[in-house]
Amino acid sequence: MRKPNLGLTEAQRISLIADLNVHLANRYLLQVKTKKAHWDLVGPQFTALHALFAQHYEQLDEAVDALAERVRMLGGYPIGTVRGFLELASIEEHPGEVTRATQAVAELLEDHELLAREATQTIQRWSDVEPATADLLTRQLEEHQKMAWQLRSLLEGESVQPDGAVDLPATLTPTMA
Repeated sequence: MRKPNLGLTEAQRISLIADLNVHLANRYLLQVKTKKAHWDLVGPQFTALHALFAQHYEQLDEAVDALAERVRMLGGYPIGTVRGFLELASIEEHPGEVTRATQAVAELLEDHELLAREATQTIQRWSDVEPATADLLTRQLEEHQKMAWQLRSLLEGESVQPDGAVDLPATLTPTMA
């Protein structure tokens, strides 16, 4: 295949493709984890979580496809094997475990927040060099933030005061970092 002439050096193009393949691996693995949580659900939260997890894994499927296509636009080849995904991913899976609904929500929340942080770093690294890729990752960042917010809302369930303040346990009190 002829290499694209997109204003990137060869080193930049190769580095960007590598970064995108890491994002692809993480989103694919998170999609699988979300689908597994969807399949394993039991209990009183079944209906709501079953629908939410289905919505999330469908969004992740679109994100995975968009990343793979972006890699191809840059003249690379997307990672496309389970072994490759596991080698590149920074999120972890827990083979052989069937988690309870609340634990599944907590684990998926942690994964979305991790991917949001990683997307932010990649966006900052590439926004001046390759704005189209930064834009794609920015849209995906917003989706991760929204999914994390939905999952976090399921875990918090604390009362809201008349003035709009929320009583949070010390472990959930936001910190400025």
